[in-house]
Amino acid sequence: MTPFQGLSAFPITPTDARGRVDTDALGRLLERLHAAGVDSIGLLGSTGGYMYLTREERRRAIVAAVGSVGGRTPLIVGVGALRTDEAETLARDAASEGADALLLAPVSYTPLTEEEAYQHYCAVARATDLPLCLYNNPGTTHFTFSDALLRRLAAVPNIKAVKMPLPKDMEFKAELDRLRPDSSGDFAIGYSGDWGAADALLAGADAWYSVVGGLLPDPALRLVRAAQAGDVAEVRRINSHFQPLWDLFKEFGSIRVVYAAANILSLCEALPPRPILPLTDADCRRVASALDALSGLMQR
Repeated sequence: MTPFQGLSAFPITPTDARGRVDTDALGRLLERLHAAGVDSIGLLGSTGGYMYLTREERRRAIVAAVGSVGGRTPLIVGVGALRTDEAETLARDAASEGADALLLAPVSYTPLTEEEAYQHYCAVARATDLPLCLYNNPGTTHFTFSDALLRRLAAVPNIKAVKMPLPKDMEFKAELDRLRPDSSGDFAIGYSGDWGAADALLAGADAWYSVVGGLLPDPALRLVRAAQAGDVAEVRRINSHFQPLWDLFKEFGSIRVVYAAANILSLCEALPPRPILPLTDADCRRVASALDALSGLMQR
């Protein structure tokens, strides 16, 4: 088993208004994920606001995470940066502080060519011995991995997985069938985009890289385990409870919604990093209603 299987839960990274990580609050969130039994934790992902944090604060977050759950739940750490040398440094920081795996998005200002992305990934993959997951997130990075590029990168030592966006046609099986013959047997294919997780898992995806799993691990795990067991009816039943939350994710963006939810559930007191603004009181009431729809599935 690699860290890139099952439910990978991606929590927020609570900070103050100056971007200083609240390590106590982060530790509480992570301990909750470990107690629920998630398969891995995605620290400093998009939901974790990695691009809004300095190198020093990212490192503080890793140290706090390893101190909380290190050696008990695998930690996948995001190391995306504009410059290749900076991403290499962040990868070494993560490795030296005890991370188990890395996640790398092709962050850019000037649009990258495929060769530039390939060389960027090769350099970061060489920086440590940790397994690395490609982060295909065109909605944010405006870079889309072609099948040919994925095939090249899957052959690079240490590159072991890809985190895919939801396909536009939502035809997961067709995409998985197309991608898997082009990659080695130990290359895991998982998906982000929480509202498509049920269909992705039922189609045979290896992992769900989950925003909601970082906040509500129990119902997210119930969905994953039902999908892994092939229980379609149970997957559909659980997913129906999530639907109000999925609708809010699509309307506002998941990061705004999960910050509101974390505060509503009294898990921490944090605001999203500026310039992202918190939801209005009226919209927070909608989030609270969506959480109520999940209350029967939550244990913690």
